[in-house]
Amino acid sequence: MTRQDDAPAARQTAPPPRRRARRRDLRLAPVVGVAWTTASVVTLHPSVTVPIAISLWSLALAAVLAGVRCRGGWRTFLAVAAICAAGGAAVATHVAAMLPARAVLTELPTDGGRALQVRATVVGKVERSATGWRTDAVAHEVRIGDERRAVDAPVLLRLADAPEGLDLGALVEVRGTTSPPRAGERAVLVVHASEATVLDPPRGVLASAAALRDGLQAVAAGLPEPGAGLIAGLSVGDTSGVGEGLDAAMKASSLSHLTAVSGANCALVVGIAFAVAAWCGVPRAGRVIAGLAALGGFVVLVSPEPSVVRAGAMAVIAMLGVLLGRIGAGVSILATAIVVLLVIDPWLASSLGFALSAAATGSLLLAAGPLADGLARWMPSPLALAVSVPLAAQLACGPLLVLITPTIPVYGVVANLLAAPAAPAGTVVGLAACLAAGIPVVGSGLAALAWVPAAWIAGTAETFAGLPANALPWLEGWPGLLALSAVGAAIGVLAAGQPAWAHVPARVVAALSIGCLVGLGPIAALVERGHVPAGWSIAACDVGQGDALLVRSGGRTALIDTGPDPEALRRCLALFGIREVDLLVLTHFDLDHRGGLEAVEGRVDVVLHGPPGSGDDHATLRALAAGGAEVVPAATGMSGRLGEARWRVLWPRANGRETGNTASVVTAWEGGGLPAAILLGDLDAEAQRGVRRELRGASFAVVKVAHHGSADQDHGLYAQLHAALALVTVGENTYGHPRAEILDALRAAGTTIARTDADGAVAVSVDDDGALRVWRQRGGDAEPSVGAPR
Repeated sequence: MTRQDDAPAARQTAPPPRRRARRRDLRLAPVVGVAWTTASVVTLHPSVTVPIAISLWSLALAAVLAGVRCRGGWRTFLAVAAICAAGGAAVATHVAAMLPARAVLTELPTDGGRALQVRATVVGKVERSATGWRTDAVAHEVRIGDERRAVDAPVLLRLADAPEGLDLGALVEVRGTTSPPRAGERAVLVVHASEATVLDPPRGVLASAAALRDGLQAVAAGLPEPGAGLIAGLSVGDTSGVGEGLDAAMKASSLSHLTAVSGANCALVVGIAFAVAAWCGVPRAGRVIAGLAALGGFVVLVSPEPSVVRAGAMAVIAMLGVLLGRIGAGVSILATAIVVLLVIDPWLASSLGFALSAAATGSLLLAAGPLADGLARWMPSPLALAVSVPLAAQLACGPLLVLITPTIPVYGVVANLLAAPAAPAGTVVGLAACLAAGIPVVGSGLAALAWVPAAWIAGTAETFAGLPANALPWLEGWPGLLALSAVGAAIGVLAAGQPAWAHVPARVVAALSIGCLVGLGPIAALVERGHVPAGWSIAACDVGQGDALLVRSGGRTALIDTGPDPEALRRCLALFGIREVDLLVLTHFDLDHRGGLEAVEGRVDVVLHGPPGSGDDHATLRALAAGGAEVVPAATGMSGRLGEARWRVLWPRANGRETGNTASVVTAWEGGGLPAAILLGDLDAEAQRGVRRELRGASFAVVKVAHHGSADQDHGLYAQLHAALALVTVGENTYGHPRAEILDALRAAGTTIARTDADGAVAVSVDDDGALRVWRQRGGDAEPSVGAPR
């Protein structure tokens, strides 16, 4: 009796069973590891592809033959080894089969800036970049001079402007030059298009998908911003309507994943289709077919990005499990999807988006449950479960994200917790608005409903991005990845409360991490940064005798030259809160303009450079390209956008023979909250006269004085510019810079002078009434107006 009476009480008071991954859930993990490693090696080093494929097929065959003769545990081990080897061999075989077609394109004489004409089909999303637009395409024909060559290989198209009709499935013809891609990229060449023509717009289902996306943008266009631009991003991954400021806020608050269509979106689409079919009484096979059809249509609608492809493949495998009546573990489904995708497209191994998608999904499957159990010791179970999801994703994805930006978002978990309830509603209602966009009243009404959760998410992003200390500095590169992985593991162990033996080392790692963060001086940096005016748009760094200027608009940043010293540039970037450089302008290759490159290695998207004059100059450009930057030679007439501002190149002349100071890249900037500015590099007087002729009487509010204020100046140019403010980037030197002659000429033109040797860093902002304000690092708060921008 006693045992029977006590049993119910024991069952009531027993803690809930902890959720752990079973060993059989992880049995495909080695297969993923081998396939991913093989894909990385053979795409980075194609020359070893065939030997690796032969070796792995031989190993798989040997493991199968040995397994037939073995029993017990060895047979299981050999079976796993055979599957691992076969997966890796399949990946290598695919790359080997693609090598001849890729070689046709790589062997073409495209180096040396030679012009060519490419006919290609767009196969990816058309996205905005720092210098225009970019999209993936498959080249069919290349013409160089009179030579015409048929090809069939992937290329990356970079265009200054997107012509009408440019979308997934369009046949285009572009003219321009090429550069090699980063190692491991799917594209064989990067084509920098100066002209682009759509020969044949998308047809069939691709045209319908493009029309639906355009329709959603149209019905959302009249709604208040920033929520209106986010509707299409949440529902179909179309971020073309997301402003630069909101995009930066989404990234700073760790919410940018909401506009990257992934597993959650696919699950919603499949789930809705499955439920509707079940409600209609359709048998199981029909429900699966309905779910797969809806998934296929959704993938076409949003375009096949890596995260969408991964999620779609995972959903297909899960639906097959439903059809067969054998629903497998989530980890096994994810592993199978990853291996299948790597076999189909081995170049996904180098895609950070694909890695982030896989890591986030894996963390939710493996870590969210244990974290929820552990957090439930300190908070209600529903709240613990809600917190565990963004916490697991951030712990898994954070180490990968520091490869892009070496910072840690402080409020990411809280921001995701607040935004999470709105995301599914915005996705589902926005998708309905997309499908009904052509129906009067219905489409606009659904878009208005979708605006509510979109506006909530946008407001959440902007709120947390604007909080002080929203990001903490961290180590860069692979050391940062490994260090943050260790910290994440420690936090996971402490939060989950298991295993007990790991608590002591986890506490040690966490304590050391906190100490290191404090030791890096974020508090001191925050105090110093607190004096910098929040609305600055142009800044001159104090880097000694050299140039380093920052231009900021719409959450995007340009750096013009890097100064002579990496440490000095790092201090300046930290002072102004710059983590990524969207556009780096190397005016020329003197050490006082490129010596600080180490400070931004791997953090630059596009490099616009002057004519290289030596082998060292070319080596500098190759190093930047190896770090992931797109390298583009500058010439008069080039233009582009930085956030909401526009820039154009005024010098050097196209096909000019000058190098060094005479060929310094001169850029003009305007719009997007910037005062009209001209940055003169190290231009000498003769070249300045050429720029004066190019300007044809135009004036500017801000001028960066050429060559640190040397004597070799065209005073007529400065008189014509009649700038309100002159920035003189100069340090201690033996050249007498800045010379009294140029300073007197500037004062005679009514120009206020700010010089970095006397003032430290200088920041320029624009008042609401359009007047300039100047903040000087050694002069306190921004001084009163120095003139109205022109």
